[in-house]
Amino acid sequence: MAYQATLSDPGAWTPSDLEHSKSWDLTISPAERDDLLRALQAVNDQGLRLESISAETFPLPACKSMIQRIREELARGRGFSLVHGFPVEGQSLEDIERLYWGLCAHVGVGVTQNSDSTLIHYVTEGKLRPNQGTRSVGNPGKVSMHVDLADVASLLCIRQPEDSPPSRLTSSLAIHNAFAEHHPALLERLYEGFAWDRQNEHGPEETPTTGYPVPVFSQADGTVSCRYNRSWMTKAAGRLGSGFSAEEVRLLDLFDQYSAEYAFEFPFEPGDIQFVNNYTVLHGRAPHQPAQTEDTTRLLMRIWVNMD
Repeated sequence: MAYQATLSDPGAWTPSDLEHSKSWDLTISPAERDDLLRALQAVNDQGLRLESISAETFPLPACKSMIQRIREELARGRGFSLVHGFPVEGQSLEDIERLYWGLCAHVGVGVTQNSDSTLIHYVTEGKLRPNQGTRSVGNPGKVSMHVDLADVASLLCIRQPEDSPPSRLTSSLAIHNAFAEHHPALLERLYEGFAWDRQNEHGPEETPTTGYPVPVFSQADGTVSCRYNRSWMTKAAGRLGSGFSAEEVRLLDLFDQYSAEYAFEFPFEPGDIQFVNNYTVLHGRAPHQPAQTEDTTRLLMRIWVNMD
């Protein structure tokens, strides 16, 4: 049964709410930067592989307060955190990977993202783009609002193209409130959910779709969460042969309309990291022009994290 009450916790925000408190907006201090670089030097001296880097092997005592703020914001705050000033300039990609993975190890447990068991994805249209399954990671076109599959999605900006597309975040709980206020009868269908496609990354014993409807909204003990990726839902409906009904198309169009209406748009520059709670926040970005050379491609790193 759909949860009909208005959600009032900090995660049910609209863009205007974010101006009242900037608890989600953090800048790495010189002491925290030095802390990160000391930890990097230590793991390099030990020759540790990426998968061996943990909170224990990558100690960050000076970053403890910042990391706690990130975790609090994800779990009980706005559902996202934006961090500025991460040391990327002058670092090799291998060292940036170790720095980024080491920081994320204090936020939660990093998990693999594709059938190659990759721990870090390069989000780019360039040569480092992953090509597993049918995902379209790194294409220059608009990225519609969606969630990823882990608890937390994190992106680190290393390089942007000249037109530097802004990132977008939307509170899925604010969308729930909009439906509850204006279209309460439609919530029931969203709680029933839709099948998701497995993007051709399923094993031989698995079905190519989830085989069951994944609720767009669900609630447990008064806590509402959201799982939404229209592209994967559309592919599953097509693969199953039915497609969406006209009513379902109108429903999902309305969901997308709210996700655009309540979107918070912000610049995402080199050295910026965004952490996003996939259960309460959708993420996407504006389109950008295709790169003319490999050195001018948009280049991000992505890590997926599970939290307690």
